Amino acid sequence: MTPAARTQAAIELLDSIVLAAREGGAAADTLIARYFATRRYAGSKDRRAVRELIYAAVRTCGERPASGRGAMLALAANDPALAATFDGSTHGPAPIDPGEAAAKRGVAPAWLITALKKSGVDHDAIGSLVERAPLDIRVNRLMGTPDDVIASLGTGDPIAGLPDALRLPAGTNVEQLGGLAEVQDAGSQIVTLAADAKPGLRVVDLCAGGGGKTLALAAAMANEGRILATDTDRSRLSRLSPRAEKAGVTIAETRLLDPGQEATALEDWRASADIVLIDAPCSGTGTWRRNPEARWRLTPQRIDRLVDTQRRILALGSNLVRPGGALLYIVCSLLDAEGAEQINVFLNGHPAWSAEKLALPAGTPHGGGTRLTPATDSTDGFFVARLRAPC
Repeated sequence: MTPAARTQAAIELLDSIVLAAREGGAAADTLIARYFATRRYAGSKDRRAVRELIYAAVRTCGERPASGRGAMLALAANDPALAATFDGSTHGPAPIDPGEAAAKRGVAPAWLITALKKSGVDHDAIGSLVERAPLDIRVNRLMGTPDDVIASLGTGDPIAGLPDALRLPAGTNVEQLGGLAEVQDAGSQIVTLAADAKPGLRVVDLCAGGGGKTLALAAAMANEGRILATDTDRSRLSRLSPRAEKAGVTIAETRLLDPGQEATALEDWRASADIVLIDAPCSGTGTWRRNPEARWRLTPQRIDRLVDTQRRILALGSNLVRPGGALLYIVCSLLDAEGAEQINVFLNGHPAWSAEKLALPAGTPHGGGTRLTPATDSTDGFFVARLRAPC
């Protein structure tokens, strides 16, 4: 592909990404994979170059652009070499009209910037939310050590405070490690540490998804005890069992829940779990570094629906905790409506419960928990709180 053809491909894909963001369609990665699956002529260098153009343009546009061309023009405004690819060639984009408007540059939609500032996220922290994320892995202590990984890959930097974590150069082939390691952001590893999981405990991972935190809990528990991993999404939960087998985890069992019938399906675990971990569905404002187009999908109404869902899941999870047990609440969001305010509402409605002070290797106390941000902790953005049930 010529440079102009790469630019045109990026514009076409950006049009699909903008449409999907507006209408709740597939994620950008999925759309890119589908596009190139039908264009075998594009080599690996072409695919990588187009992908880089796409994500650079997505990160450049805070508001959802009207078109892929507008987004690419915003990127080209500060890149003469890119602007030159608008040359009108056979497979390239039409030349830039002097009066043609580019998409607006920025970090996020204005209403989200306002909400983040009201949640105590300062200007620098907001800007860091769309920077490129590093590649972090969690070494599976059931199968080896960080030294084993470094010896295998020939690279890897330890992450302070996380004995099982390494930061790798971008593009490192992690698949070759098999069950020895899982890709997992340092922030995700840190908030999972807040569970203080020990061997022999009974643990519920209530919104387990694909099981990243389930596997981390199992390793912390030395594969001793019992973990019940649940979710209402069959597709996501189905990924856990093969991942667990690869990682040598035998204490995790999965249970698919029917929406609205969760309490009935979990009756056998009522008031019996030592730890209930809730990695709640959320806006994902802390993960824009990895999914920058996600900020184009959000609306105030969607945030309201998520807040209602989180509140319901907190109530469900609290009923599973034994007397004296712990409820760990996690969101990859920096909006107080999904974090600190949720904890306040819960504690006001459950005055016998208490929020515990967390001693984590990173993060800043915030509300009834701890907040991590890319700017201050070099992690994805998270809020985590550990609530203690009355004895």
